[in-house]
Amino acid sequence: MPVEAQTGASTAPPPGHGAVAKPCASSVYDDLRNAPIEADSVLRIACKVELKHDDLVMQNLELSGAEASGVSIDCHGGVIGLPGQVPKGAPPTIRIASLRKEDGSWSVPRDIVIRNCKIYGSIHIMGLGANGEAELVRQSSLNRNHTEYAQSAAPSGVVLDNLTIVADGPIPLYVAPGVTHVTLSHSVIQGQTKGSAIYLDAESAYNTISGDRFELGTRSREMIAVDGSAHNVIEANSFLNAVHGGIFLYRNCGEGGTIRHQTPQHNKIAGNSFVYEDAVRPRPAIWLNAREAWRNLYCYQDPPAPFGSGADNRSFADFNTVTGNRITGGDIDLIRDKGDNNVLSDNSAKPH
Repeated sequence: MPVEAQTGASTAPPPGHGAVAKPCASSVYDDLRNAPIEADSVLRIACKVELKHDDLVMQNLELSGAEASGVSIDCHGGVIGLPGQVPKGAPPTIRIASLRKEDGSWSVPRDIVIRNCKIYGSIHIMGLGANGEAELVRQSSLNRNHTEYAQSAAPSGVVLDNLTIVADGPIPLYVAPGVTHVTLSHSVIQGQTKGSAIYLDAESAYNTISGDRFELGTRSREMIAVDGSAHNVIEANSFLNAVHGGIFLYRNCGEGGTIRHQTPQHNKIAGNSFVYEDAVRPRPAIWLNAREAWRNLYCYQDPPAPFGSGADNRSFADFNTVTGNRITGGDIDLIRDKGDNNVLSDNSAKPH
């Protein structure tokens, strides 16, 4: 059994869940406003940041470990990041991450708030690893308690409110394996991405995407990917010209040798608006079991096991609620249910 599955997050009471960071020293504000020496430089933040509306932060920021619990960043209309091409391999504009200790346990940040900012680039929230194929994620997935362990080691309680995120290549908001209770509200996502606008990765759960406006262009992907993520609420959002798809629920069985445990179930998708313009063959606005019709070879990259995708490669996008969603410029067939025991009601569609 991998050591990662034997040792959870630190047993000491977390400083989060109500913790409030101290205000930043003046030297921190000097560092925030200074031009970075290198494109991949990162400034670590563990204090309360209050910017001015005309501030420009050119540094990439990292909020990591338990010492970042209770940190808040209020830009008051200021900007974090620089417009332009993101260098290959550059870190995200803001990374919120757990830190692995020498004894194998995890120092986990909780209760973080970022609001009233314009952000050029991306936000990445991660625990065991950056994505579902990360090595520590793969090792943990070989054990029955993988979902619980991944969630115990990942950030929780992150509030992102009244943001404008301008993407330029990377996924604007990536919620990595095990991350829970992230809220994105009253925000706008613009720009261009090679992937989805939001990715809710395996074993993540209880996240809320509410009252947001999706104006960005994707190369070929859906706006929101719900990949083995459960108990999420996606409501009252507007999707402009979702020609490549809106909200897709599935499970990437076995990719990278990782056994996917959790299924995309008990999600609520309600009161969203999808607009299609000049789309010859639009992809669905909402698709439950979006990848069930075809299977990739990576479904067989994970080892056989009596649990998760090691036992059954199907996505099982079941027991979800899809209600009160509106489609303009397409028909009701753009909502597809390929699962079982899903509740679909009061959804509507109309041409332009």
